Amino acid sequence: MANTVDFSKNEYYTNRELSWLLFNKRVLSEAKDKQIPLFERLKFLSITASNLDEFFMVRVASLKDMVNAGYKKKDIAGMTAEEQLSAVNEETHRLVEQQYTTYNRSLTPLLLEQGLHIIRHHEDLDKEDAAYVDRYFADNVYPVLTPMAVDSSRPFPLIRNKSLNLGALVTKKNGDGELEFATVQVPSVLSRIVLIPDEKETKIILLEEVIERNIHKLFLNYDIVCTYPFRIMRNADLSIEEEEAEDLLQEIEKQLKKRQWGQVIRLEVEEGIDSRLLRLIRDELAIQKEDIYPINGPLDLTFLMKMYGLEGLDTLKEHSYLKPQPVPELPEDADVFEKIREGDILMHHPYQTFEPVVRFIRQAAKDPDVLAIKQTLYRVSGNSPIIAALEQAAENGKQVSVLVELKARFDEENNIVWAKKLEKAGCHVIYGLVGLKTHSKITLVVRKEENGIRRYVHLGTGNYNDSTAKLYTDVGLFTCSEMIGEDATAVFNMLSGYSEPRSWNRLSLAPLWLKDRFLSLIGREKEHALQGRPARIIAKMNSLCDKNIIMALYEASAAGVKIDLIIRGICCLKVGIPGVSENITVRSIVGNYLEHARIFYFENDGKPEYYCASADWMPRNLERRVEILFPVEKPALQEKLWHILECQLKDTVKASILQPDGSYEKIDKRGKEIFNAQLTFCVEAKAAAKAEADIGSKRVFIPKTHHT
Repeated sequence: MANTVDFSKNEYYTNRELSWLLFNKRVLSEAKDKQIPLFERLKFLSITASNLDEFFMVRVASLKDMVNAGYKKKDIAGMTAEEQLSAVNEETHRLVEQQYTTYNRSLTPLLLEQGLHIIRHHEDLDKEDAAYVDRYFADNVYPVLTPMAVDSSRPFPLIRNKSLNLGALVTKKNGDGELEFATVQVPSVLSRIVLIPDEKETKIILLEEVIERNIHKLFLNYDIVCTYPFRIMRNADLSIEEEEAEDLLQEIEKQLKKRQWGQVIRLEVEEGIDSRLLRLIRDELAIQKEDIYPINGPLDLTFLMKMYGLEGLDTLKEHSYLKPQPVPELPEDADVFEKIREGDILMHHPYQTFEPVVRFIRQAAKDPDVLAIKQTLYRVSGNSPIIAALEQAAENGKQVSVLVELKARFDEENNIVWAKKLEKAGCHVIYGLVGLKTHSKITLVVRKEENGIRRYVHLGTGNYNDSTAKLYTDVGLFTCSEMIGEDATAVFNMLSGYSEPRSWNRLSLAPLWLKDRFLSLIGREKEHALQGRPARIIAKMNSLCDKNIIMALYEASAAGVKIDLIIRGICCLKVGIPGVSENITVRSIVGNYLEHARIFYFENDGKPEYYCASADWMPRNLERRVEILFPVEKPALQEKLWHILECQLKDTVKASILQPDGSYEKIDKRGKEIFNAQLTFCVEAKAAAKAEADIGSKRVFIPKTHHT
């Protein structure tokens, strides 16, 4: 049967960009959900805005580059770059409209009911509040501003990427009435949220309104005809010729500056902007009509995330989710190496704390028996304890090798700072491989012990970032398995030199071996199904858009393999196609935490295999990045992974199910158990930590002594 179906037909696939927009709509649906506390809904709306910014700077920018270059090749769904751009524009305008409908009609009225008043226009201020705002402007804002007029001697200024600006039309006092353009950037160094003192309610006005109210004080020789806020988005996709770059560090530093004056790809303006002002801005920025977004509300809704920190409004926040709990196998005072020797340890973040990973590196830095520490770093936090531990290790004479991925998008600047810091401390810093991003998450500690050298390895699905580890769901494995240790050494030798191992024991790496490994595992399930043996695939990841993988899944489905996919974001696979994908289900979980773990289950004729990885099923992960797939082989740990997958497949609260028409629908809860997987994991982590603490307290029981 499999041979009679052409699984490569364009109509069997969804366009990647349109699928991403559907994901952002699922995030927006959380902002609309009346069951969620109000401040959490604000957070979700803010996330849709920041997601959209990155989407434009990278994905839309890339499509525009293709169109400008006359690139005609079609995508997985048979669409040209021009067709994609047109469809994306249409969908995005619709999405932005939904964002502001949610903000204006749902959220701000509810905030007002709760005593939080966001003043939309400065004209709405009463006399007392207006006086306060004017004083605030004079004392705090005026000294920071740089007003810029445009005339024959002063050219149109550089408008920075993502900056919020006020554009004004002005005329010279006692002049001929000729209109001139003036602008002032809303300073990002000041809080955009300005609190107005009030005993009865929490009153907020946004900084741009404060400036607009007082803009006449910045242009004293002019009359202000009109003032409106505007914001631009530029192409921020770095193009680096790595082969020609003698020093990758310097080349990336140079390219980062270009982000501020890349091609303008989106212009947001306040709805009702004066047509003369809009025409002037549009002409100066050379922007197309379809790339202009008139906004009915405050530009750049990411300010809503900052509102979360407002005091006295805790009742509007979610308190069901708990802070990360201790890992029962790794008590705070335990020797990490000793515990790993007792058996492999699987951690589930953020339900369980990331602290043992930091402690692992700290302990290695101080341990006199540790000879070497090797680690890959993709994104790290602002004040990373891991970086500090690696510096200390180098100062203590350890051999420290760190691969810092300079090409981690929007973290390039941060990573350059860390790379220089580590080099200064005496670490051997590698800047990745030419043409590839190193996205794998691996740490190797080499230790001298009584029986010789032992290698301790940490492998993860998420970054070595202690901040995001509190927000992203990931799994991590500690092991001192000899075979994985050998593979880990081979990984770092490959990254630091040119030695490619002849074979691997347990790990599979992209870009050379991983895709074939996945295709082989999927193909094996297909063969089992054709032979009438037990066959099933459960795969959890962020995105699925690799055509070869999707074709293999279609073939397996047509052969009778039951396939359950848990995909948070992009999914180019379609479900419910007769003879193609009838045995495939796809669900997306968008919840309080960002689903980030990659977990793969293959039934394998009743001998199940479990894997975790740093990679999604995307061409970039499988063909253009260094990624690692690692097996989880201990039965007790396999049970933990099964439990994670099983709970997510049972979720009736945060899951949306992909429909045959390409839309996603929340589960109809009528007659079904209300089950929230993320909340369940929180409760279970707390119970496990408490049980271990109770056992621990009995273990260290010391009889009382009596003193006379």
